[in-house]
Amino acid sequence: MEQGEATRAALVRAAQRLFTRKGYGATATEEIVRAAKVTRGALYHHFSDKEELFRAVFEATEAQMMERVLAAAADVPSPLAQLQVAIDAFLEACLDATLRRIILQEGPAVLGWTTWHEIDSQYAFGAVSAGLEVAMDAGELERQPVEPLAHLLVGSLMQAGMVVARAEDQRAASAAIGHALHRMLDGLRPAAGRTRAVGSRRRVSR
Repeated sequence: MEQGEATRAALVRAAQRLFTRKGYGATATEEIVRAAKVTRGALYHHFSDKEELFRAVFEATEAQMMERVLAAAADVPSPLAQLQVAIDAFLEACLDATLRRIILQEGPAVLGWTTWHEIDSQYAFGAVSAGLEVAMDAGELERQPVEPLAHLLVGSLMQAGMVVARAEDQRAASAAIGHALHRMLDGLRPAAGRTRAVGSRRRVSR
């Protein structure tokens, strides 16, 4: 069992490196097998085809992104500030070559938009819903139904990532999109507590 898990992990790691460097279409299964130092039979024991292997790579990469985002926000004391820092961490992660190539560029093309959207939402929706709920409980956001708001915020983050990934100046796009997302989140505060201190929040989050 352990050897099988190690073989599968080696295939996913090797495929992730190759898909990042060359892209899905230009990467042959023979290259993946050679890079993982396993047999071709081992590849097809764990994955029915290259697309199924890509899905495993995609999900592993999504998990890595979520770990980065959650780690960045973990020690932030305020629930709303955690959401703000998480937005910045997500946009920063979109600048990472592996995360950008696998999740935002190759993912929709290989998996199809519907499957890509379902998997991407699966990883983000729970965390965003929990963050919004806690911020509402703390009185930092105006109370409203969490689920529709979480869907809107996750959709905004997905679109933000796509904009950053396709921009010529990705860092400038990340900063501009981040500013807009912070203003949008700030607008959800109770009326008496709304603020325009978006710039200071972005400085704190770095």
